[in-house]
Amino acid sequence: MLYWLLKYVILGPWLRLIFRPVVEGREHVPEHGAAIIASNHLSFSDSIFMPLMVSRKVTFVAKAEYFTGKGLKGWLIKMFFVGTGTIPVDRSGGRAAQAALDTQLRVLRAGNLAGIYPEGTRSPDGRLYRGKTGVARLALESGAPVVPVVMLNADEIQPPGKLIPKIKRVRIRFGAPLDFSRYRDLTGDRFVERAITDEIMYELMELSGREYVDVYAQKMKSAPPVPAPERSPSVAA
Repeated sequence: MLYWLLKYVILGPWLRLIFRPVVEGREHVPEHGAAIIASNHLSFSDSIFMPLMVSRKVTFVAKAEYFTGKGLKGWLIKMFFVGTGTIPVDRSGGRAAQAALDTQLRVLRAGNLAGIYPEGTRSPDGRLYRGKTGVARLALESGAPVVPVVMLNADEIQPPGKLIPKIKRVRIRFGAPLDFSRYRDLTGDRFVERAITDEIMYELMELSGREYVDVYAQKMKSAPPVPAPERSPSVAA
């Protein structure tokens, strides 16, 4: 109930009025049945604007720590994730990724929409990074189509690390559903899973026009900064 109140009564109408979203290809999201909504990830606000523009509920998963914070800030964060239909998942230990996939599979098997960011984390610089194969496993095990969607300017509206978003028109683009039923008997084949994931990432690259980097975004974030090259001292004539 809180999800629909926020979307259509409390928060959604104000966001539509202030940010005036422009959405292309919304007709590609099926009106009924299971589907995986696979998105690039530029900003914290991606999980707000994209589900707002889809008439059906889009369910994401997030680490359980977001739901257990203390004080007013912790309560507000919890209410945000509850209100956006996010399901908490215990991501500690070796089965963290599997727990998230199992949760999304239940969503899909119930005939609903599951949202996923194949990159696994927000892009550190706006470029599109190598996808993790969890999205392929979801597609193979559920049989659901994958609908690619790109946030075109979310990083301009709310750059990483910024709490207050800029007032700017939100632009979102959905692509045609991708059908991977031809691989239905190859679940668990890591080469097939990589091929499917790469196909999805290629569609996201084409839709977004962003540069693609064949490295995991998390690896890029954890890499030490490259020092600026030293300038050679000038030589007097």
